[in-house]
Amino acid sequence: MEIYDLTAHELADLLQRGEMTSEEVTGAIFQRIHDVEPDIQAYVTITEEQAYEAARQVDGERRQGKDLPYLAGVPAGLKDVLCTRGIRTTCSSRMLEHFIPPYSATVVEKLAAAGAVFTGKLNMDEFAMGSSTENSAFFPTHNPWDLSRVPGGSSGGPAAAVAAGEAPYALGTDTGGSIRQPASLCGIVGLKPTYGLVSRYGMVAFASSLDQIGPMTKDVRDCALVLNLIAGYDPLDSTSAPGAGLGAVPDYTAFLTGEIRGLRIGVPREFFGDGLDSAVAEAVKASLGKLAGLGAVVDECSFPHAEYSVPCYYLIAPAEASSNLARYDGVHYGYRAVAENGGAYDLMEMYTNTRSQGFGAEVKRRIMLGTYALSSGYYDAYYLQALKLRTLIRDDFNRLFDQFDAIVSPTSPTPPFRLGEKSDDPLSMYLSDVYTIPVNLAGIPAISIPCGYTDGLPVGLQLMGPVFSEGTLLRIAHAFEQDTPYHQDRAPLKRGHAAVSPAGREGGDSHGRL
Repeated sequence: MEIYDLTAHELADLLQRGEMTSEEVTGAIFQRIHDVEPDIQAYVTITEEQAYEAARQVDGERRQGKDLPYLAGVPAGLKDVLCTRGIRTTCSSRMLEHFIPPYSATVVEKLAAAGAVFTGKLNMDEFAMGSSTENSAFFPTHNPWDLSRVPGGSSGGPAAAVAAGEAPYALGTDTGGSIRQPASLCGIVGLKPTYGLVSRYGMVAFASSLDQIGPMTKDVRDCALVLNLIAGYDPLDSTSAPGAGLGAVPDYTAFLTGEIRGLRIGVPREFFGDGLDSAVAEAVKASLGKLAGLGAVVDECSFPHAEYSVPCYYLIAPAEASSNLARYDGVHYGYRAVAENGGAYDLMEMYTNTRSQGFGAEVKRRIMLGTYALSSGYYDAYYLQALKLRTLIRDDFNRLFDQFDAIVSPTSPTPPFRLGEKSDDPLSMYLSDVYTIPVNLAGIPAISIPCGYTDGLPVGLQLMGPVFSEGTLLRIAHAFEQDTPYHQDRAPLKRGHAAVSPAGREGGDSHGRL
């Protein structure tokens, strides 16, 4: 197996045994990026110079005998919605194309303190709005399992990078499934933590009551290791949870026992109805048999309000987006429209043209939908009703978790679809997140793990649990993973593409000009 195919913990073991240096590992990852990036297009900004500098620092500290964190020296990628001091953060939008943050997100600071080597910023749907990474203002990302298909979204760049060996692990964000759905479509592991478990400080907001940062990895052990580094209370984040679940972050790897005998797993019948691809359904049902074979008690259950999750989400999320994106007005920072004749717009023209030119079609669609739902005369009829429905969905979960330790469903209703297949049908695209959206509305954790294939394309299994039950979900996911071969498979993307250098996106320049 090639260096770029190894998991983060396998690379960490090599580094700790002295069989490789971080600089050598980093070099292997960048060689892979140079080889396949023209096909995958996962990176918006490549930070090669900074990565080598960080790798050499870790190597120097290791030679001095310093006690380093376990993942020190292992490369990592960051979704381009996470602020990085001195390195541009675009949210894959023209609105922030040249934005250089003066500070880093808390999760970035935590990984840096643990010795992470950042390879760059990864492509996404603009402002995290989409399910295919086709809404990036710069270019679409391609699925390593089939370059004609989408990697999912909005964290399609991180998912594709991990699946293609361009990053051993990455951080994504999840507002309605944007970690789990691309993890499913790219055949990797993706965890959406409990709302408040991981600091949101420094993440560019889409929908503040739904957004959450989480790890995207090649296997479950890596997922637990990265969660160890990023979880915990942050006083800089008003939504960070200081309660009992966060008094002290547990060692999530301690839950990876392989033993799930006696755990109760519910299977909502509503998640296996119309719209679910038959091959995906077969793979998921076979997975239920494996869980039962490992000793779990698997029973059917009901989720009465499941069918209302998508309309509920597409009122709440756009309403919050309308509020959050109002700050992009051409005045404070970001893109500003300039009159063609070199003169000045009046204020209203400047606002209008800045937002019209700076935002893409999907972002404008959601801003308008959210503004309408919040407008006078419609607030009670739409937004307020959605908030009430959100409570009912949360109540459904609470009732189920009185009976079950975890709930299982498909992650995505379909395998990866072709690029452009759903671009002209927003409603069809929105349904790509039908199984993941309820989790964000309730603020509970969920993980997607590979569970099979259909026509050579990966299928994901989603596990959901009560708040702060990440340990239990990782325990179940790891037991399933160790009983199946899927985590050992790698996307069949070939090397040897005599590539145009990713320096076309300025690998040595932290600004990463396009």
